[in-house]
Amino acid sequence: MVKFSVFLIIVLCCSAKAKYLTYKDPKQPIGDRIKDLINRMTLEEKIGQMTQIDRSVASNEVIKNYMIGSVLSGGGSVPAKQASPFTWIDMVNDFQKGALSTRLGIPMIYGIDAIHGHNSVYKATIFPHNVGLGVTRDPVLVKKIGAATALEVRATGIQYAFTPCIAVCRDPRWGRCYESYSEDPKIVKLMTEIIPGLQGDIPAGSRRGVPFVGGPDKIAACAKHYAGDGGTQLGTNEGDTIIDPKEFFDIHMTAYYDAVVKGVATIMTSYSSWNAVKMHANRLLVTDFLKNRLKFKGFVISDWQGIDKITTPEHANYTYSIMAGINAGIDMFMIPHNYTEFIDGLTYLVKNKFIAMSRVDDAVKRILRVKFTMGLFENPLADYSMAKYLGSKEHRELAREAVRKSLVLLKKGKFSTKPLLPLSKKASKILVTGSHADNLGYQCGGWTIEWQGLSGDITDGTTILSAVKKTVDPKTQVIYNENPSENFVKSYTFDYAIVVVGELPYAETSGDNMNLTIPEPGPTTIKNVCSLVKCVVVLITGRPVVVQPYIKTIDALVAAWLPGTEGQGVTDVLFGDYGFTGKLAHTWFKSVDQLPMNVGDQHYDPLYPFGFGLTTKPRNNL
Repeated sequence: MVKFSVFLIIVLCCSAKAKYLTYKDPKQPIGDRIKDLINRMTLEEKIGQMTQIDRSVASNEVIKNYMIGSVLSGGGSVPAKQASPFTWIDMVNDFQKGALSTRLGIPMIYGIDAIHGHNSVYKATIFPHNVGLGVTRDPVLVKKIGAATALEVRATGIQYAFTPCIAVCRDPRWGRCYESYSEDPKIVKLMTEIIPGLQGDIPAGSRRGVPFVGGPDKIAACAKHYAGDGGTQLGTNEGDTIIDPKEFFDIHMTAYYDAVVKGVATIMTSYSSWNAVKMHANRLLVTDFLKNRLKFKGFVISDWQGIDKITTPEHANYTYSIMAGINAGIDMFMIPHNYTEFIDGLTYLVKNKFIAMSRVDDAVKRILRVKFTMGLFENPLADYSMAKYLGSKEHRELAREAVRKSLVLLKKGKFSTKPLLPLSKKASKILVTGSHADNLGYQCGGWTIEWQGLSGDITDGTTILSAVKKTVDPKTQVIYNENPSENFVKSYTFDYAIVVVGELPYAETSGDNMNLTIPEPGPTTIKNVCSLVKCVVVLITGRPVVVQPYIKTIDALVAAWLPGTEGQGVTDVLFGDYGFTGKLAHTWFKSVDQLPMNVGDQHYDPLYPFGFGLTTKPRNNL
């Protein structure tokens, strides 16, 4: 009996020791945890970590069976229309439980595009797009926006966002120009301060390039699209940036230096090419420069089906595309739907030594480093108490401040008695008009609720019309007509009119535009109203557009860009509660024939130059 008891004690002690796993011990250095875990992993488990699939094809079982390392929501891919934060958390946690039930229990990371706030989620705060934020030249504001976005993303259980876009838009014909802070790399570099907002401030003394995510109220960020996506010929999305190395690095790489120094966790490769070499297959820039020279230690992720586009036509030789992508240095592959084809292809290539196991191990180590840094192994499941941060009052006030600071006054409008701006709150009768005056979807633009954006009351927010009504004196009569005829305008005696027109929502390639004109009925509304009434035209656009034909007709002109859900920020400045302070971060051309035209060019002849912006002082209770 004594012998049996001793034997039992020995067995129990051995079992206890056997259960200790270095990779699960948060007290151990991250490097030791990575080494311990990767030594335990099979090829199948490693390839699973390198695979990111869309939520539409994901499930607890799929994640468990294929040991999937990451799930994403593509643009507008949501668990349910107008889903609550709790519905999101339930979904993310269910996926996570699938990951935790695998042999090694490696948690998955969930990614989403949070381009201007948590933009796919109903009732989230939608901040101005980057084209407006660049106008502010305010890195402190942008850092606060990053912190607010992180909280709202965490409010839905998500830990990773494909943001910020640090492209340098050199041609407004590009359909993603509104995702760029500026044509000037110095401003874009300044705005990388959003990264410590999203992730937290990297600790002093940290090694350069090591990713950092500072706790459960922060998220992993993703600098994109590496590199040169804003410099393509004719502004063609996914096109070719034809430029010499010095200019390429001076213009398009500047912000990436700062992103790496600030501990950005991930970097996404661009669909575009540099001098005819696809970025998804560019070993020189991804491995030799980013990883080896800049010492980036996070992981590189492909764009949506990005490796498919290495060949023309797309997906023509998928085995080659997998090999080219991974050998270039991509670590995680965004394979939203056909993930089994990718897994089978990569497995074949490794087993047959077309891809070295050392390259696979490097990719997996980088992915694990980010997951360990985030604390995912200790806190894999989402916290329901974070739901309170979605669309919070504080975040909406911050967005409203951002709108105020992003407005650019291009023309002021002077009359014999006093300037038109700031507008009087105590006018007798005013006209509010235009396709964008009472359309929240148009006000937010693309990447809002759905990938391409939508029209109408798509989420919670304040339209410019609603904001005008809240701002003016109760005795002021506000008349709204979306597209009035000249006879309608003549039939009233208006003190002034506010005309809100602009571009319709778009995203990516569908936004490529060779003429950059304001679509009808915008020009007709300007003509019918501004020829008869003192008017201020507010432009809702993702970039500079053709306005020269209307300048003489317009009394005052304001570039409001794509302000997001907080339209009250526009009226705060129009009516003088705050002054105009914004300065153009993109050159405003006279004619598209001048494009591309950027500050510093030899033949620089803009309508409004880079840095232009009239100012006003606050004048309350007018």
